[in-house]
Amino acid sequence: MALEPSGEQLDTAPPPTVFDFAKPLWRIVMALALPWWVQQLMHLVVNLSDALLAGRFLDVSGSYQVGSQAAQTTAGYLFWFISNFAILVSAGATAVVARYRGARQPHLAILAANQSLFLALTLGLVAGGLGTAFTREITIALGLEGPTADIATAYLRPIFIALPLQMLVTVGCAALVGAGDTTSGMVVWSVVALANLPISWALCNGWWPAPAMGFVGIAVGTAISHAIGAVLVVALFLRGRAGLRLDWNDLWPDRPMIRRILSISIPAGVDSLVLAGGQLWFLSLVNGLGDVASAAHGIALRWEGLGYLSGGAFSVAASAMVGQGLGAGRPDLARHSGWWAFALGAAVMSGMGVIFFTLAHPMFALFCPKPEQQPIIEQGVPALRLIAFAMPAAAACFVVTGALRGAGDTRVPILFTLTGFFGVRLPLAYYLTGPAAWGLIGAWWAMCADLVVRGGSILLRFHSGKWQGVRL
Repeated sequence: MALEPSGEQLDTAPPPTVFDFAKPLWRIVMALALPWWVQQLMHLVVNLSDALLAGRFLDVSGSYQVGSQAAQTTAGYLFWFISNFAILVSAGATAVVARYRGARQPHLAILAANQSLFLALTLGLVAGGLGTAFTREITIALGLEGPTADIATAYLRPIFIALPLQMLVTVGCAALVGAGDTTSGMVVWSVVALANLPISWALCNGWWPAPAMGFVGIAVGTAISHAIGAVLVVALFLRGRAGLRLDWNDLWPDRPMIRRILSISIPAGVDSLVLAGGQLWFLSLVNGLGDVASAAHGIALRWEGLGYLSGGAFSVAASAMVGQGLGAGRPDLARHSGWWAFALGAAVMSGMGVIFFTLAHPMFALFCPKPEQQPIIEQGVPALRLIAFAMPAAAACFVVTGALRGAGDTRVPILFTLTGFFGVRLPLAYYLTGPAAWGLIGAWWAMCADLVVRGGSILLRFHSGKWQGVRL
């Protein structure tokens, strides 16, 4: 669990962002999770706003309305895939910066942060270029056809173009989390969200002086807001936020540090990308059920995000606290921090499950106000009510995985992802949506089974304590 030897001398006093573990652990968890939760809530507001634009306020015919909602479901999955791509750098950025902070080696923490930003821009440019070049082929491969595929293609291109900027924002905020600062990320992502809302609405509807771009305007607004976020992240690092500063010399590739970051990030990124790839495969099964099922699936997922964003917030807290606890040579505090984060995250997510079960119908009616959209409600409400019972298992998948990543234990969870997704979810979804003919609800039963298997496996891994011996 100790860092490998380095030439840096230990500081005699801890930097201010090293956690005061003398405080009750649950308070530290909440102090870290709440800003991130606010940030994720702002993201959810943007997603819900985009869904309203697609299904309620666009001046289009009813058939196109359902088609745009189905296209947005696929675009949302791909956007989530792109977000997971950032984990190829962000997981290592958080873990390595946190470990050096805990070990009181601030110079190495600064080097790790700068190398993470370098990697973010490099990978973002490569992936963004490829995505822009092959957007149409990607949407067709996911089962969309005709006008729905055209809509999704046009929507996704601005997202791919802005991928380097999104990577910079995500990785920069991840490095700040490792330094114990979740407030700056909250501010940055909140500004991104607040900018996204009026820009997307203006570009979609043609509010003066913006041109009327229709459905594509939603994505262009997202891309512009990420550019704003990138400027804010650079400004924070220029000012030396949380003891991390932008150093032009440290931006030059440092192979040992890059290897250290990628040794954590690549397994974590592969885990997330395998999961995201499995999700896209899963989506192709849902898209095969028709536009109505795809639209219902997308709306249910957006509301389900209320639970997942809570899990993500406590995952961030667990990652930072476990990393700094191990860096300080206190595996006991790292272990207790992880369990506290899971307990609090599971409680909040279970509360969200109660909301899903109780208010599922009005939640769907908000996005489907027209008679021709009634089939979307009929298929989507049972799915949202079903997932309410899987929230505790989902909490384990989110929060405890974050704790393991904070410890640098990113390889073993890949096996859990492969087992749960490719051994449980996809085969079961094939059967329930095919021979069993359960439709969309069959796909969501398969999703719940996967969450239970993966969540239980991840909890057993954390309980074993083997993650405490991972070296960076």
